[in-house]
Amino acid sequence: MTITIVGIGLIGGSMAISLKENGFADTIIGVDINSDNVDKAIRRRLIDETSTLDEAVKRSDIIILSTPMDALVELLPKLLDKLDKQVVIDVGSTKEKLLQGVKNHPKRGRFVATHPMAGTEFSGPEAAIPNLFDHKCTVFCDVEDSDEDAVALIQKMYASLPMSIVYLDAKSHDLHTAYVSHISHLSSFALALTVLDKEKDENRIFELASGGFSSTVRLAKSSPDMWTPIFRQNKEHVLDVLSQHIQVLNQFKSSIENDDFKAVYQLIEEANVIKRIIS
Repeated sequence: MTITIVGIGLIGGSMAISLKENGFADTIIGVDINSDNVDKAIRRRLIDETSTLDEAVKRSDIIILSTPMDALVELLPKLLDKLDKQVVIDVGSTKEKLLQGVKNHPKRGRFVATHPMAGTEFSGPEAAIPNLFDHKCTVFCDVEDSDEDAVALIQKMYASLPMSIVYLDAKSHDLHTAYVSHISHLSSFALALTVLDKEKDENRIFELASGGFSSTVRLAKSSPDMWTPIFRQNKEHVLDVLSQHIQVLNQFKSSIENDDFKAVYQLIEEANVIKRIIS
């Protein structure tokens, strides 16, 4: 099995490691517009070789698109133009705009829209790690629009990682990821900015920072090249969840301002329900 990975960063690079180690892929071809990323991927042996996109597509059984979302929206229809029987997947964090753009493409059936729910706050080929996907979940979107053999092949690929699979339509995917992923990053970015602004006056703040602070702002280290396009493409759902989040923050603010610590207690108690869902 020959697999081409377009965009050799955290997700693409980690996928390359796992698919080569588990034997699913015999050859990994890496394609990236950033020559430094290609050099790093070769030095780290994430990929076996590099090539032009046209040549890589001709030689591949599967093409994995792991670029930022704005680039992905432009790239996917052009790539589908080049396909014969190859299967192409994406690993992007939003789906509605992407799928709308290829809805009527004659090669739409050779595309399987996926989103492996795994990652770290780091980016680039140097961030790629083994076992990133172990026993995590991946989302398949609008599989009824993909060819059965293409879906079966990608199901087999994800099972080899190994990941479980959830099936959603594109709109539901974008709504759910806004709540479980996108708002987490927004909150982390906002908290980091808040503390960095205050730290200008209070230079001891970071001396007192403990594990709780570090874990809360961990996502603020994430790449703006990746996350700005995600917020742009999922604007409707992101604004919806952001409005809800601000409303809850205002409940805390109002309760504390009014010395209503019974209300604060109740809000925290309601939040503790999350322990039943996430251990």
